[in-house]
Amino acid sequence: MCFKKAFLALAALMLVGACTETTSISAESEPGILSRVPDAVAQIAAPGQDLNAVKIMPEDGCYWYRYVGPVETTYLPLRTIEGRPICTRA
Repeated sequence: MCFKKAFLALAALMLVGACTETTSISAESEPGILSRVPDAVAQIAAPGQDLNAVKIMPEDGCYWYRYVGPVETTYLPLRTIEGRPICTRA
């Protein structure tokens, strides 16, 4: 009986432990993150985009924001309300 309780407790601990975040994602630890998004960019950016972690991709010169989803964290193009990407060059 004691073994069964210990096994159940261990199984419960493993299940609860699997639900916790094991890594901390910090915008300050990533290279290239802008410390402050320009006001003009913030004004034209569509709502629902995280402006706390934005960087300019050298490949296209456009602003990209960090999207933290339920499965993965990735960068997506920062877009206007009309859906156009916001870039530093034409």
